[in-house]
Amino acid sequence: MAESKQQQLYKMNETNRVITSEKKAYLYLKRLIDIVFSLIGLILLLPVFLVLAIIIKLEDKKGTVFFSQERVGKDGKIFRMYKFRSMVSNAEELLDNLLKNNEASGPMFKMKEDPRITNIGKIIRKTSLDELPQLFNVLKGDMSLVGPRPALPREVEQYSFYHNNRLIVLPGLTCIWQVSGRSNIGFEEQVELDIEYIKKQSILFDLKLIVRTVFVLFGSKDAY
Repeated sequence: MAESKQQQLYKMNETNRVITSEKKAYLYLKRLIDIVFSLIGLILLLPVFLVLAIIIKLEDKKGTVFFSQERVGKDGKIFRMYKFRSMVSNAEELLDNLLKNNEASGPMFKMKEDPRITNIGKIIRKTSLDELPQLFNVLKGDMSLVGPRPALPREVEQYSFYHNNRLIVLPGLTCIWQVSGRSNIGFEEQVELDIEYIKKQSILFDLKLIVRTVFVLFGSKDAY
């Protein structure tokens, strides 16, 4: 008799919590890669950070350059995730009035023509430059370069037992669905792809996803 999806997930969950010598080596090397790559990235991208900070501040002098928000990490741990601010200063206050226009499935909120997004915000979101400050999160250990994207607490509150399996590994700066369709992929398919990553995770797989991410970042028509 074929195993149910829940039985398969239970086995996967247990496997991820048992630290074998092979798993320990993978986690150690993954963390080493995270530290090295994020540190190099922060150093090389410093001029980009400075230019974006100036442009963001010039467009909205009252707003901050960076935006931080609570996200849910591994095993449900809450951490603050950093981004370049791509929306107006009172974006969170305006959200309630926009929920009826949600274009995403599941607990997420997505809107192609979100009126809260600033002019520079449209550009940096399209190219994912707004995500670069998360290299600090990777360096700190809140996130990894590769893993399921970190969700908002209000989204996780709506998760089923099945969805919670996304939380058994560190969230990532990039993931499978971000290089496979990004905003055009529905929530349930995102979950399936994240679980596929958890099942297959290896250093080689991580490196492949990092390389794919570099190629799809700029000019993607699927990001908003």
